[in-house]
Amino acid sequence: MNYWFMLKSASISITMFRTLLRQSAIILICFISSPGTTYSQPSQDIEKFLQLSSNQKNVRNEALKYVDDNWQPDYVIMLLDIIYLSRDPEFTLELLNLLKTKTGKNYGYSFHQWYEWIWNNEPLIHPNYGFFKATLYGRIDPKFKNYFNDHQTRKIRLDEVLWGGVQQDGIPPLRSPEMASAQEATFMENDNVVFGIEINGDARAYPKRILAWHEMFVDSVGSIPVAGVYCTLCGTMILYKTEHKGTKYNLGTSGFLFRSNKLMYDRETQSLWNTLWGEPVIGSLAEQDIALERLSVVTTTWEEWKKRHPDTKVLSLNTGHIRDYSEGAAYREYFATDELMFNIPKRDYRLRNKDEILGLILSDFPDKPLALSAKFLKRKPLYHDKIEDKHLVILTDRSGANRVYETKGEIFEKWDKENTLIDDKGVTWTLSESNLKSKHGKILHRLPAHRAFWFGWFSAYSHTRLVK
Repeated sequence: MNYWFMLKSASISITMFRTLLRQSAIILICFISSPGTTYSQPSQDIEKFLQLSSNQKNVRNEALKYVDDNWQPDYVIMLLDIIYLSRDPEFTLELLNLLKTKTGKNYGYSFHQWYEWIWNNEPLIHPNYGFFKATLYGRIDPKFKNYFNDHQTRKIRLDEVLWGGVQQDGIPPLRSPEMASAQEATFMENDNVVFGIEINGDARAYPKRILAWHEMFVDSVGSIPVAGVYCTLCGTMILYKTEHKGTKYNLGTSGFLFRSNKLMYDRETQSLWNTLWGEPVIGSLAEQDIALERLSVVTTTWEEWKKRHPDTKVLSLNTGHIRDYSEGAAYREYFATDELMFNIPKRDYRLRNKDEILGLILSDFPDKPLALSAKFLKRKPLYHDKIEDKHLVILTDRSGANRVYETKGEIFEKWDKENTLIDDKGVTWTLSESNLKSKHGKILHRLPAHRAFWFGWFSAYSHTRLVK
């Protein structure tokens, strides 16, 4: 059963969602793991912690006594993992009381506070925590065992990796999905939000209302293998070229999150990938120097995209899945508030959590991230900036869509918010998805950028420069 689909289909509060998430998790664990299950555990500690999730009360109580009697500081995160999945209110309270006694902290049922306290201190990780995590979550989906072990390379804190409530590809990516012509797309309304891309003349629109249920498409566009990754929680749609140095990576949805940002996986090695970085962060591939190339994507309206690209294709409703693909049906409540569904280590209050920004990471300067408030850019539809020695112009059209181009020293003074710019010498330039072209034939190339919620961007790039 796809619990994520069940929960998102219901009209429930975010608090109730968290409760149902934990309940669905433990139901899976108890269903998959029978009372007589044994483990090839590397230590007695880990065996006892795994027994805390047993559906036999006497086994749980014996394990709890062992944990109490043999307490170590690196038990904290494992105990919290068990609490996160527990559905027994009485036993959960016992676990929380033990956590309170051993840590001196009294955060009760507030997972946000527990995790923020842990993540804002130096990590205290049991030597066999990877094995514990692999075994615990492997009961929910055996494929999860491949994500974690005690000998894998990790670029991120393993204690920050949270389960999102679904099995591997439980939110099903769209692989080589069916496309329709603009004329055939009678299901689209002018104000529908779409993610627009154009590669080698191949223009395509991916409606947000469809991708919100799938969060990823994998396809070949303009003869280039790509993955469009939409993280609904952090508001990002990023387009990656999935071939790197001759190797094509077949990506999917892992079922886990890092700082409220979905983690991808690749089918061949089961390594986990950070969506915002485009890099493998846990597993065998994390040992290698791999960073997928970002490609340009624009968040706009169907009316605006269709006007610019009348020959565009659009993602069809024939996805092979049954969902309510009407505008705003998915994540309606989440998008309507500033509340987060999953934890992050810290927040930056210069903007609200879900205020939209335009984020830029240039391959030349990967340690110089730039975030620009979408509201600021709407007030400044023609805006010049630079990252180190790379000068750029950010253009915002009438729909609010943002595009970024390298200027190479050119200064633009006028922009009609459609297709035409005039520079400080009076020269006319024409905008396309790939470049700006002057009437004299000079070309300035577009730079990849994407929209995101502020909290999601800051969680990935806390050293970012912000323009607001």
